[in-house]
Amino acid sequence: MNQLQYVILQHRTVITVGGEDRNEFLQALVSNDVAKIAPNRTIWAALLTPQGKFLHEFFMFELGDIIGLDCEQARSTDLINRLTRYKLRANVTLKLRPDLSVIAAWGDGALNALGLTSDTGASIPTKNSIVFTDPRTAIAGARWILPREEVDVSLVLKGFSLGRVDGYDGLRISLGLPDGSRDMAIEKALLLENGFEELNGVDYEKGCYVGQELTARTHYRALIKKCLVPVSFKGTALDPGTPVTAGSQEVGVMKSAVDGIGLAFLRRDALEKPIYAGDRKLEPQYQHWIPGNKKT
Repeated sequence: MNQLQYVILQHRTVITVGGEDRNEFLQALVSNDVAKIAPNRTIWAALLTPQGKFLHEFFMFELGDIIGLDCEQARSTDLINRLTRYKLRANVTLKLRPDLSVIAAWGDGALNALGLTSDTGASIPTKNSIVFTDPRTAIAGARWILPREEVDVSLVLKGFSLGRVDGYDGLRISLGLPDGSRDMAIEKALLLENGFEELNGVDYEKGCYVGQELTARTHYRALIKKCLVPVSFKGTALDPGTPVTAGSQEVGVMKSAVDGIGLAFLRRDALEKPIYAGDRKLEPQYQHWIPGNKKT
């Protein structure tokens, strides 16, 4: 991971939330504490169903008088529609921003090259952009939201070269970081089975939000029975949805993957057993922030 690299995350986009009620509006909806957001602080959060199941995940940042959501591009209209249902009489505006690009930047010294610290979520805004340390873990590098026409010049001037999306995905997957609905089943996944507690995506002190009851109950009763974990294997990428087995028993399913490494959603009690996807043996790659896994 020596070379400074960046990629444009074409599958991500930005929604902006404006209006004088924006903070209170979002605070009642998302899993993390909106009061933490500041010009120098970005957070990661999720929108849940009333039953506490995953709908959307996003990075939340402040840029002037708006809060931006770095979210899935293909599902951005769905996110806007769901947020609109809760607007009622709140003074809130929701806008899709195709003029903004979402950039991932990584490599040894990447944070320093961008003027960032290793504090998760540390942010530096300008008039029309913001760069921030990944609020899940600083090992993942930085994300930069900036006008589409400024991307290449801005990154090259700071010593970064254009990398491959598979290269960034390999880093993300090795760290056990989920990427929206690629890795979490819509209206089925639980946040705490996908690392949101360990990766700073949920706050237990903020007060009520949609879906809070199940998330809190899962936490306080230690009900995590499954988890998302990186696994290594030999050969090309395994298809998402490939069953994972231990002996004759199905114990999980593959999620996103690149050559040699992928994310698997597994039963915790299968983690110490030999596991396979088809005829390929999987080797769990433990990280201490992955729920239910032993520390390394």
